Amino acid sequence: MDNRIRLLPGGTQPTSTGSPFAVIEAEQGVAETLAGKRQSPAGSQARELQVTGTAEVSYPADRASVRLSVGNSKATVNEVTSSVSRRLEYILQAVRQHGVREDDITVRKFLHRDEEVYHMNAEVTVTFSDFEKMEQSCSVLLEKLDRSVSVGLPRFFHSAECLNHIRQSACVSAVENAQQKASRVSQLLGQSLGAPTLVREEEMREWRTQDEGEDEEGGGGRQGQEAASTQAASLPRIPSATAFSRVSVYFRMRDGNRKKY
Repeated sequence: MDNRIRLLPGGTQPTSTGSPFAVIEAEQGVAETLAGKRQSPAGSQARELQVTGTAEVSYPADRASVRLSVGNSKATVNEVTSSVSRRLEYILQAVRQHGVREDDITVRKFLHRDEEVYHMNAEVTVTFSDFEKMEQSCSVLLEKLDRSVSVGLPRFFHSAECLNHIRQSACVSAVENAQQKASRVSQLLGQSLGAPTLVREEEMREWRTQDEGEDEEGGGGRQGQEAASTQAASLPRIPSATAFSRVSVYFRMRDGNRKKY
């Protein structure tokens, strides 16, 4: 990670002549400081300190969707429709009792005939934000309904609100780290840290982790994938999303020994 610290003349680029040069040993690497001065319109000397800050923030998935399917075959349309509708209504009643909103429930039905037999299939997709209620709902359905009802494994994901929160938290934390670094450097140089004049996000990256030690773009080999698949069948893991931010912040510098009137 970039740990450069630059003390620049306000509003100008650093030059190789006319400014003292110092090398400071930082906690995470070597920090270079270039000091310079310029005349402000009022005749006073103004200086700026440029620092970089980085941060990495991770959050687990905050949503999970479960697919519930039910189907049956009967000799008449009324029989098969009535049979599937009863089970479907029980499924909807069970998930509603656990606080699931109507906007988080999707129902699909399909009726077809094969020779003299009518087949009807229904699918309910439920999105949960409370994973404990999700487990309770699935347990009730598996216990109360017969094998004509199938309860799929949950699929965990991040909502758009959660992803935005992760990105913002990473950027804010990077700025906070830059401010802490600038404060320590200004104290070391006997200066007083002024207000920031510019904050710029130089880099933003994000990735998702499907399992421990494995991100969604890479796996741990065929054996690792088979082992992860076996574990997921019994205990689904909750993935995480991570955001990395790198910012540059410019601060005004004031002489710490200057008297205020």
